[in-house]
Amino acid sequence: MKIMLIDDDENIRMTVRHLMEKDGYEFCSALDGSEVFAMLEAERPDLLILDVMLPGVNGFDLCREIREARYQMPVIFLSAKGDIVDKSIGFRAGADDYLVKPFTPLELSLRVEAVLRRYQSEPEESCLERRDVARFGELEIFFNRYEARIQGRKVELTSKEFEILALMAAHPGQVFTRQQILEHIWGKHNDSDVNTITVFIRKIREKIEPNPARPRYIQTVWRVGYKFYE
Repeated sequence: MKIMLIDDDENIRMTVRHLMEKDGYEFCSALDGSEVFAMLEAERPDLLILDVMLPGVNGFDLCREIREARYQMPVIFLSAKGDIVDKSIGFRAGADDYLVKPFTPLELSLRVEAVLRRYQSEPEESCLERRDVARFGELEIFFNRYEARIQGRKVELTSKEFEILALMAAHPGQVFTRQQILEHIWGKHNDSDVNTITVFIRKIREKIEPNPARPRYIQTVWRVGYKFYE
């Protein structure tokens, strides 16, 4: 398996390279965001470690671009304590875990192992791999393309909005709690508030529902959670 690091600190790159290669992984790295997409295409890493503060770009924004480009490898953010305003920003950007500098080599090794294990142990459960397309009235969901359409017109969804929609659309009629949706999208070990899901649901409804005040597709199950149109 291959680990990719994006960090402009040479000491960090050397430390992580030594650690990952000692753990039996292949390793590649880049200094800044300008090299990311070319390297992703060429190297096809199994996990990305991404610094929050990079020259000329914010790691959160770069992670969003990576997710919107449909790269789905897990992402672990590295951040100095002073960078942390709200960890939920990182998770909303598409991160799977968050590690604060300075970190111990053992902690990074364990987090890499845990994130990879989670991704490897649940491939058959991914709603994006169950089928290519689902149609519900005027709504079409193309799972493998990360795309939704209403009456043939593309809906502009973020990667996380699409993943929530796809999760529910792959299981019509099943009720999901906000905690279940949160864990599916960001993993079981995260610091995000479940109220984040309420905000995401509202934004999705505004984009796909004919009348968001009376939703047809994503329905509220009072005091439990949400379910997709049957």
